[in-house]
Amino acid sequence: SQNLLDRGGSERVSMRGVANLTQVLDDWRFDILTQIKGLLQNDHQSLLPNYARIQPLSEALDDLYKEFNALKSHLGDLTEKFTAIETFVDEVKASRAAGPAAGAGAGPGAAPIPRQTGRRVIKKKANPSS
Repeated sequence: SQNLLDRGGSERVSMRGVANLTQVLDDWRFDILTQIKGLLQNDHQSLLPNYARIQPLSEALDDLYKEFNALKSHLGDLTEKFTAIETFVDEVKASRAAGPAAGAGAGPGAAPIPRQTGRRVIKKKANPSS
């Protein structure tokens, strides 16, 4: 009767049974941790991922990175080409807007061509051929 705990008369819990269950669970925990430790020390291949896959994944990622950089470089080249085309188109539009009346007075001191805001003009350096 000393090993039983009275919980309001509705249930009776055996303290010896609780202690035994706690001991069983503690033993299981110890056994499981001991087995995992042994496997990690002696047979880690059974627990850890297959490292043979890492090299091909690394190579694929490297290829993807190189392709991305090539696309970025190509985009920069296209941007330079379109900037030159935009400049030419802006100059043609400005000369058409000025019309023949402004053509007679246009000379070396003519007013500069108005540019649209928000565009950046980058002129390519001319490479000397000789």
